[in-house]
Amino acid sequence: MGRGSYTASDWAQLRSSFGSERRAEKIFKAAASANITAELGDVVREARDNEDSPESTPVIIGFDVTASMGYLAEELALNSLNKAIMYIYDNKPILCPQVMCCAIGDCKTDKKPLQVTQFESDIRIIKQLTSLYLEGGGGGNGGESYNLAWYFAANRTRTDCYEKRSKKGILITIGDDCCHRTLTRGEINRVFGDSAEYDLSDEELIAAAEQKYSVFHICIDRGTPEDERVFADWRSLMQGRVAAINKRDIACLSELIYALISVAEGRTPNEALSLVEQRAAETAAKSLAYINIKNNDTITF
Repeated sequence: MGRGSYTASDWAQLRSSFGSERRAEKIFKAAASANITAELGDVVREARDNEDSPESTPVIIGFDVTASMGYLAEELALNSLNKAIMYIYDNKPILCPQVMCCAIGDCKTDKKPLQVTQFESDIRIIKQLTSLYLEGGGGGNGGESYNLAWYFAANRTRTDCYEKRSKKGILITIGDDCCHRTLTRGEINRVFGDSAEYDLSDEELIAAAEQKYSVFHICIDRGTPEDERVFADWRSLMQGRVAAINKRDIACLSELIYALISVAEGRTPNEALSLVEQRAAETAAKSLAYINIKNNDTITF
């Protein structure tokens, strides 16, 4: 995986194939009647160097696919993921990006709470994204299972970036709810087929993922009274690593993703956002207000 390169012409051809009715249920091909199984078994995803990506950098984008979030999958498929990739190629905050997408649900209620694509470098990034199943579940139980993405990143990815160069990739989750605060032994076994000695807290899961990835979360502000509590809950969990964007500004999500990657790699927000359109830059700058990175790979701002 991870061969080839991403081009604007390939994207234009793919987007035209969606036709005029560009709604999530038309774009995402996996049908609700499909035989959905929960286990990821021995699935491992690799981001490896090759002649097209001599210094591969893994990027994981995990997004909520529960009932309230169909518009997010649609936005990523039609606009934001393509724009973010083009920003990365044009401005090079990282070299040789290899992107994997995760569809995240609720492991307490859903049949398929985590789905993962391969790490890819070309238009297969979005082709595989649109093959994911939008289960539209979630349980109204105070959270979703974003922590599944952290577990998978820590335990089921292999990257030359980390193994050869001791460098981190980027992991960004996106959603509008809190995260369940533990991943139980039973949930780990049901979803991954792994036998854990004990339940894992989100703090433990983030710390494990942080060995290989700079981990961020983007909160979607829906304009409801509940949003402030959700955002505060995330800030208490991942201090300095949480951004927020209003649902009405979702068209600026690509700029925010690109800015987070840039900041993780040592650029200041001003340096990153000076390269994007002014309105989007202003929106992304507000979203970055609570980001404050302190590690050996990046500067502090």
